[in-house]
Amino acid sequence: MASGFGITGQQGRCYPIWMDFYGCMMETDQPSKCAELREDYFECLHHRKEIGRFNRIGQEIAKQEAQGESPLTSAPTPSTNPT
Repeated sequence: MASGFGITGQQGRCYPIWMDFYGCMMETDQPSKCAELREDYFECLHHRKEIGRFNRIGQEIAKQEAQGESPLTSAPTPSTNPT
């Protein structure tokens, strides 16, 4: 993260988030104040929350298919309100 450049020579995808986190750490004497920025930075790097969400969606689809339901037809349909 020191250079800010990604593998293609452009700015890395997480560099702006890193700079926000770094700036917070330099401004405060309590690192706990920067916990949300740290969490955002690690999510940008590792995508753990995103991967976990996809896994939960896949598990729910498999569960619905095992029960004999079609996962696409059991979802609520959005209401259409003409305006």
